[in-house]
This record gives sequence, structure tokens and C-alpha cells, in this order.
Amino acid sequence: MNILDKIVEEKKREVAKLPARIIAAGDLRDAMLEHGERRDFISALKTPRGDIALIAEVKKASPSAGIICKDFDPVKIAKEYEAVGASCLSVLTDEKFFQGSLDYLRQIRAAVKIPLLRKDFIIDERQILEAIEWGADAILLITAILTDEQLAKFHSLAVEAGLAVLVEVHDEAELTRAVKISPALIGVNNRDLKTFKVDLGTTEKIAAKMEDGRWKTGKTSWLLVAESGIHTREDVERLKNCGAKAVLVGESLIKNGNIQSKIRELIGD
Repeated sequence: MNILDKIVEEKKREVAKLPARIIAAGDLRDAMLEHGERRDFISALKTPRGDIALIAEVKKASPSAGIICKDFDPVKIAKEYEAVGASCLSVLTDEKFFQGSLDYLRQIRAAVKIPLLRKDFIIDERQILEAIEWGADAILLITAILTDEQLAKFHSLAVEAGLAVLVEVHDEAELTRAVKISPALIGVNNRDLKTFKVDLGTTEKIAAKMEDGRWKTGKTSWLLVAESGIHTREDVERLKNCGAKAVLVGESLIKNGNIQSKIRELIGD
């Protein structure tokens, strides 16, 4: 069993503990009204402070890197990200494998004004409700762990409720499945979640396919987000040149020791 399979199995156990209920779009819209107006995640990515939008990730640990930040203060990190020019934030909420927390999402929501992505392994619509209740403006849907039916259903529910959805793919087969639901945001994970090998060429290959007319069955354009393995300005330039309009970066920002200088380097501010 690879690491992705292990994560999904654990997520199934976690979801089984949630209160049983059927979630409809109306339930999510009601939750949105109760928990406050959402911040516009997509618009924030379209108006970056530098020459590319940055989704800065609040991340304590990962299965591949272990503990990334020993003295982890999610609110302090989030405030630094915002102050230096991040367009949006990604907040890890998976507890077992990434040492994240939904409470980090709540704390950060109260401390910053920019939009927040709940970064987790969503396999059930109840997790979308959780995202709203704890303060997310956007959710991640990982194509690799969802059936076509789940992907379409979760995307529709979230969008109808007013959330942005970052639909993540890793290869051509996943792209073929993802574009069927006409997502506004497509994220390309340069890290293979089964092997954890990183290759920036993954974004280049997917970007080339997205320009191919065969994929234009829904939207004629998407906002492309490159994720993982981004450490230098050269990496950003490479991804920008192939069509990425935003990058999602966490590990290299936190490990650098100087968040401000690293963000300025990456986004060209």
C-alpha cells in the first residue's frame, strides 16, 4: 500500500466518525450565511502582488519531509505570508500525516484578510461543510482519490455554495477526467502522491495538454496552479513560462528561515 492509499484509508476512518447526514447545496449555502461572507479566492489569484500569484502554505510536517517547522506558530506564519505579498493561503488540516488542524484554519481566518484554502484529502461531502464551518474560502479536490461521480458531485456542491475549488491532477488521464466538470482552477501537483517523487516537468506536460483543443470540451481556459517542488525563482520562471498563473509553495518558504526574503524572491515583488 503506497502512502496515498494509507492516507485515504485513514481519512475513511475519520469521516466515519462524523455525524451521519446527507449534505445538499442548500445546507452548504446556509452554513455560508451563518459563518460569514467568503473571500474571493479566484479573484485574488488573478490580481497578484508580484508577477505571479502565490498560494503560501501553512505547513508543519509532511510524510516525505517529516517535521518542517519545529517551532510551529500557524498564525505568525500566516501573518508573515500576508504581509509580504501572498495572494492566498493554503492551510493543512490533515492531522495524522501532516500534523495540521481545522483549528489552525479557524485561528488564521481571524488573523488575516486574504482567502484561505482548506488543504486536505476530501472524500465526503461532510468535509466540505466542515471547510465552511471552520473558515475556508476554497477546497482542494484530488482527482486521484475520487471517482468521476464524486468529483462532479463535490465540485458542484462547493461551487453552488460559493466556495472556490482547486481541482488537482498529476497526469494526462487525471486531466481528462478533471476537465469534464469544467473547473475554474486546475492544480498540477509536481509531486507524485504515490511515490512522492517530484518533477516540475509534470506541470509543463499538463500545461501543454491544456492548450490542446481536445481538452477544451468545457471551459476554453483555466487558471493553472503549479504545486510542489518549487524552491527558486528559476523554478517559478520555468512554471510561469509554461502557463502557470499561480504557484502553491510551503516547504521552501518555511525551511528558508526568512519568509519575507523568500517570498520576494519567488514572486518578483
